[in-house]
Amino acid sequence: MRGLSLLFCIAGCGMAASKTDWLVTPFPKPSSVVASADGREVSLSNGLIRRVWRVKPNAATVAFDNLMTGESLLRGVKPEAILTIDGTEVAVGGLIGQPEYAYLLPRWLDSMQSDSKVLQCTGFERAAVSPRFAWKRVRHAAYLQWPPYGAGLVFHYAGANGLRVDVHYEMYQGIPVLAKWVRVVNGGPRALRLNRFVSEVLAVVEQESTVEHDPQPPASLYVESDYTFGGMDPHGANRTTYWEADPQYRTQVNYERRSPVLLESRPAVGPNVAIQPGAAFETFRTFELVFDSSDRERNSMAKRRMYRTLAPWVTENPILMHVRQSDPASVKLAIDQCAAVGFEMVILSFGSGFNAENEDPKYLEELRALAEYAKGKGVELGGYSLLASRKVSLDDDVINPKTGTTGGAIFGNSPCLVSRWGADYFRKLRKLFETTGFAVLEHDGSYPGDVCASTKHPGHEGLEDSQWRQFEVIRDFYQWCRGQGIYLNVPDWYFLNGSNKTGMGYRESNWGLPRDRQTLLGRQNIFDGTWDKLPSMGWMFVPLVRYQGGGPEATLEPLREHLDTYEQFLAENFGSGVQACYRGPRLYDSAETQALVKRYVDFYKAHRAILDSDVVHLRRPDGRDWDGLLHVNSQSPEKALAVLFNPLDRVITRKIALPLYYTGLQNMALVETRSGTARRYKLDRAYGIEVEVTIPARGWTWLSVR
Repeated sequence: MRGLSLLFCIAGCGMAASKTDWLVTPFPKPSSVVASADGREVSLSNGLIRRVWRVKPNAATVAFDNLMTGESLLRGVKPEAILTIDGTEVAVGGLIGQPEYAYLLPRWLDSMQSDSKVLQCTGFERAAVSPRFAWKRVRHAAYLQWPPYGAGLVFHYAGANGLRVDVHYEMYQGIPVLAKWVRVVNGGPRALRLNRFVSEVLAVVEQESTVEHDPQPPASLYVESDYTFGGMDPHGANRTTYWEADPQYRTQVNYERRSPVLLESRPAVGPNVAIQPGAAFETFRTFELVFDSSDRERNSMAKRRMYRTLAPWVTENPILMHVRQSDPASVKLAIDQCAAVGFEMVILSFGSGFNAENEDPKYLEELRALAEYAKGKGVELGGYSLLASRKVSLDDDVINPKTGTTGGAIFGNSPCLVSRWGADYFRKLRKLFETTGFAVLEHDGSYPGDVCASTKHPGHEGLEDSQWRQFEVIRDFYQWCRGQGIYLNVPDWYFLNGSNKTGMGYRESNWGLPRDRQTLLGRQNIFDGTWDKLPSMGWMFVPLVRYQGGGPEATLEPLREHLDTYEQFLAENFGSGVQACYRGPRLYDSAETQALVKRYVDFYKAHRAILDSDVVHLRRPDGRDWDGLLHVNSQSPEKALAVLFNPLDRVITRKIALPLYYTGLQNMALVETRSGTARRYKLDRAYGIEVEVTIPARGWTWLSVR
């Protein structure tokens, strides 16, 4: 059924064969800016999507087209942005006079006019795509272009008292993604206060037409910004995307006219910042991904491709260990064992005694010596630091606007990042990395979006600017880390600002359950987590010692006495391309244990290109039958790798359908089994094959496809 539904999706997308599909074959058409012959319109297109602006009598988006399906996303003209400056709302660009907001006809545009009260466009220019920040490549990652190839377009607007507004757009080659942001320039003699902004306003075609119940937002467009916090997934961390009712759309079917068809991209609070004469303010960037299908796998893959394009550092996927003690002898033991089996990174774990804020020169020299020792073994060293979910002091913690005192923050108590303590904390972290040569930071309890009502903290004025100012600090720090080549494990969605990895998704208390339950739950977490993340974007956990409670049935130590469970952990993590935090004092306690760990590290490195690629979900783990994932990459010599698990106490043989459409294979597939046998299969009309597979009891197997 999965192969058949995929075939229907391909037909519905207008793609007759995989060679025409941007998710399979690199789409060669470059992004371009084209002005119309009469000078009245300009378009930005990459062959997959196109956005068009009318530039006279004022600049306004008049088309947003899905070229993959031939559909229009836009049903009406709106301002290009909305600013509230010194308490007065002012629209940027746009046209008025559209007679109907259910659809937009080109012939209406000639009679539409510019509102004299809005900012007027003074011109536009092409712009090159530049990196949002530096990415220092110091470890294995997919070979991806940074910044991505593309084209940019900037519209200039002017208002009274020297106000200038630049609205920026970028479109990237080979992916249906558009970026937008706004720059506000104060060219006048006095400070301007930007109270609020809406950096994107789009009247989008509705997803469904319902009379009584509240309809769903349009599913044709996925919107995310780089102003995210307080969540391990893109949905929970999305703080800027709002689907609102459109009061101008009066002919909609919904009786109360509540269809959420007006997209607004804006912060929930503030920013309420003063822009001094001669200075400028830049909003966050909004990214708009256009879907060409309603298929869940395809749309998830499109989102995952977006992260590879906009944040290619997420493909860094080092094999890492969490060492539980931070004294030199324990750290050197962990480094030696990692080097012996091929692990690439050691993190001084939470509870290890490591203190990232300790500035004692002797302590920093001890850490520097350990980092040099690790480097000599081919291992990177770093450590853990807790930021937000702790109490610092009455003077430095965030102030609850409801109570006027500390407490009641997202994590109970939290320091304000722009308090005096906050400034000192980030200074200490920079000093740690600059002094010691540490190469990784696990930053727990990162900024979750707390507001602060204090008027005494030096980095913000009050409540309304507190969220923006705190975010600036964490954003700038993570971007600095990315430019230094520092690997960032952050349990929040900061990928677009430089972080490498977050939790794949699990409940910590589950690691205190019996071992067989831990492994099955772990595979469920990986299966579910990779709908939103590439395998390299999420970490899992392997408690080598007791963690989160549990008795002897929950722990792996002594490792040599639980090799069966240890192997299951190694198989499901390395086989999924997901790196886990192996937390304990050691990776092995015998020659047999060492050989086991090294065997799985060697397997991962031998198949690293395909295991770090994207996935197709085959069957979710349920403990009742086989489960598995299919890694796919049309640009790799190894086109696919199926990893299949058997949770049962008996050997099973199953006929399993492998959907190979995203491998780019057209006619034949060569399938090699774990045992080394190989067989050719002819692809069916849905670009799939059926393979008979035997999986050992409580074991796994894999199939390599070329």
